Order: sequence, then structure tokens, then C-alpha cells
Amino acid sequence: MDVEILDHYYYTKEHEWVYVEDSMATIGLSEYAQSALGDVTFIELPEVGVEVEQFEEFASIESVKAASDIYSPMSGRIVEVNSELEDDPGRINKDCYEKGWIVKLELSDLDEMSELMKADEYRNFLSGVK
Repeated sequence: MDVEILDHYYYTKEHEWVYVEDSMATIGLSEYAQSALGDVTFIELPEVGVEVEQFEEFASIESVKAASDIYSPMSGRIVEVNSELEDDPGRINKDCYEKGWIVKLELSDLDEMSELMKADEYRNFLSGVK
């Protein structure tokens, strides 16, 4: 499967990615997820200040193919949302890692990273997805 997977990111089985820097995390959908969804037409973003738990639904997304929930890879407080996605949800398709990020979290438990897949583990996981 030929999708971009960034080595310094962590991934979930639901195909979200998280990039952690100190106690802040940026979260989005993996290239595999956006490709499987097709053209993204709408995203419902959470409110800034909301507390989320690891693997809890925090947003929803719609595309030409499907509607899907988005789950938080880690627990914390939402400190920023990518409001550019409200007017241009297709940014997720164009650049899921840089311009298509969804939220930024102030993390509450860095130990939760052990529950996530590193890039090589995610590559192996995708090789089993049909």
C-alpha cells in the first residue's frame, strides 16, 4: 500500500495521526483515511476548551463516500481547531499532515503514547487492511 506515513508521528487503528511536541499534540487523519473517505465535503469540529479522553469521539467528517467519526489518539484539552477546514474541508485530502490537521491538544497523560502505533507498526497494520 503506497500511502505517506511520517516516521515521527504516531497512529491509531482508526487511522488518526498524532504529532507530539512537549505536552502539545497535533491531530489529524492519516493519508490512508483521507484516501479511503474520498473527497471530504464537511467536517464538524469540536469547541476549543473541551476535554477529550483517549480514543473518544471528538469530531465527525463527511465525504462523497461516507460519514465517519474521528477519535482522539490521546487525552487532553483542545486548545486550537483548524478553522480553515470549515470553509475548505478538502484540505484534508490535499495535505492531511500539514494544512489538513484537525485539532491541537494540551496533553494530560504522555504515557498514553504507549497505546499508539509508531510509523513502522502502522505500516504493518495497513499491510493487513483489505
